[in-house]
This record gives sequence, C-alpha cells and structure tokens, in this order.
Amino acid sequence: MGRFPFPHPRRLAHCSYPAAADHGDVLRAFRAFREEIVTADGARGFLRTRRPDTPDGVANSTVSEGIAYGMLMAVMLDEQALFDAFYGYALAFANERGLMCWYVAPDERALGTGAASDADEDIAWSLVMAHRQWGGRGALDASYLDHARRQIDRIWEHEVDHAAFPFLFKPGDEWRPDVFNPSYFSPHQYRLFAEVSGNAGWLAVVDRGYDIIDASLNEASGNRENGLVPAWCDARGVPVAAFPGAETNYQTDSARLPFRLAQDFAYYRDARARAYLEKTSSFFAGLGAGAVGDGYYTDGRPCPDRKTAQPDHGSAVFVGGAAAGAMCSPAYQTFLDGCYARLRTGKLLARSRYYNHCWTVLSLLMLTGNFSELPG
Repeated sequence: MGRFPFPHPRRLAHCSYPAAADHGDVLRAFRAFREEIVTADGARGFLRTRRPDTPDGVANSTVSEGIAYGMLMAVMLDEQALFDAFYGYALAFANERGLMCWYVAPDERALGTGAASDADEDIAWSLVMAHRQWGGRGALDASYLDHARRQIDRIWEHEVDHAAFPFLFKPGDEWRPDVFNPSYFSPHQYRLFAEVSGNAGWLAVVDRGYDIIDASLNEASGNRENGLVPAWCDARGVPVAAFPGAETNYQTDSARLPFRLAQDFAYYRDARARAYLEKTSSFFAGLGAGAVGDGYYTDGRPCPDRKTAQPDHGSAVFVGGAAAGAMCSPAYQTFLDGCYARLRTGKLLARSRYYNHCWTVLSLLMLTGNFSELPG
C-alpha cells in the first residue's frame, strides 16, 4: 500500500466540488475502464490500453496518450502493479530518443515512431507522483524518481524549442517548432519539472504557453470571452492546420485545456489559469450541463464531431473538462453538480470508448478531490 491509499481527497478551500461527489463513482468508472480497455494481448508481457472503436486508424491499437492516462489513474488509485505494467509497455516501445512511440498496432508494430509530448509529460509527472506514492523503484531497473528525471530531460531536449521560438512546448519530438497544441499545455507539471530537475527554464515554458493561450483568444477567432481555443495554432495564437485534415476548432483534444489549467489553479493558484477558467465556465454554464456538446467553433457555435458514428449520450472529455474548469468558483455550483451527474453515469462515451472511459475516470478523480499533486 502506498502513502496515499484511495481515497485520499484534498478539498482545497479555493476550489468548489460537486455536492454529490462520491468516491464509489470513481471506483465504478475505473472498473469499467479496466474491464473494457486494459489488455495484456499484444503488450509484450505488460499491459496496454486498447482503442476498440477508434474513428482513426487501426482498431484495438494503442497510443502513448492512453498509456499515460493509465499511469495517472494507477498512481492516484494506489495501483502499483498496474502502474508498472503500463510503464513497462511504454519502455518496450521507446524510440531512439527514449520517448514512447505514439502509435502501436495490436500486433506490436510501431505505426508511428515519433513521440507525442502530451503523453510524455503525463508519464513524467506520474513518475514523480509514483516516487511520492510508493518510493523506491517497484518493478523497474531504477527508482521512479530517476526515471522521472530522465524523462523530464528528454522532453526538455527534444520537445521544447530552444531556437526559433524559445520555450515553446512542441507537440512531439519530430514536430517543427512553430506549432502549438493548447491542450498539451500543462503548466502545473512544468513547475514540478523545474523543481525535480533543477532546471528553472521550465518556468519560461509556463510563461510562453500562457502567452500563446492568451494570444489565441481574440476578436478574429471570436473567442476572446469564451475561452474556446483552437485545436492547433502557431506561436502567435493563429489557428493553423498542423497536418492534412487537422481541425482548428474547439474539438475533442481542445476540450482538455480547462482540465489542465484547473490543475494549475488548484495546485498553484495561478491568476492566469483562473482568468481563463472564468471564460470557459461562463460559456459552458450559460449552455447548461445537459447541453454541453462534443465540439464548437471558436466563436461558440456548435460544431458536432463529424466522426461520431451514431447518436449517444455525450462525451466525457467535454463535460469533464468543463466541470473541472468550473471548480474555480462557487458561482458555477449548479453547473458543476449537473456535469457530475452526467459523468457518474459512465455513459458519456461518444466517438471513442477508450478516450472517454479514460476521461470519465480522470474527471471523477479531479471532481472528488482525488487527483492532486501528492505531497513530497
């Protein structure tokens, strides 16, 4: 058992929580995730998250993002064996830079050898949390903290720009430096990376990211007041098609930004995070919890996900992200309670059961106070 067995709620005075928050809801959602999404098949003796109904690519494939989500869940739920099995899989598919290949087929072929920086940062942060939760090294060849430091240094070297756009957090190790994905921006993690690595440059990554987010909210995009960031933008905050077919609206990736900035507000009380969350919370609360959809143009018009195969009950990443953002103020209590009621059903699985199973668990952890920066 770790230092913080589940539940380990930290009710922060400056955050709001759903009136009906229940640790049992987290466990039920986690069991559903584990039963449908976690598998040992094609995992080289470890465990992986599979995508049974992905709208893009190979069915039952794995992406590094899912391994990172699994590690985050496992450390917060005090599931050490599961954590080690997910991380073992990540290490088994490391590329030449030591970062996990972003896309792996169920027959164990690496379909994409580049790394995805959102997964890499979540893996690094979860390793620091593993050190604080369990200490030692578990089933690894070195301590969790040593692995965390190596991962942080790799991200700094390969996924932070140091030339054309200094301190811009790139989408991966093979990306050009003039592309930014707002939903990858995790300032609370970079603050911890600075502490653990001794590299104060990470604090400049925080400032650069907040500057780009702020620049992306403007009159031209119609999102100055609603906070609906584009899926991809350049260093000036201008929406950009980062690859052929890339969406530039507020879509299934963008919806994660309120969750990430809610963590920065919760753990570090950054005023920029609070200002941003007031925008998204005001917008979504104005719609009402039951009306939160699965995509928007940046000006706030609905833009339903065109890859959703059939009508459904909604998308956990949109509802959960909006709910986490609404924790910033008691003014949004009714909205927060309504979002929680939707999430606890476990039915918000539009577009991708894998992705939204993950976001159901992560959101419920956050909303019950069980997703926190564990004390060192």
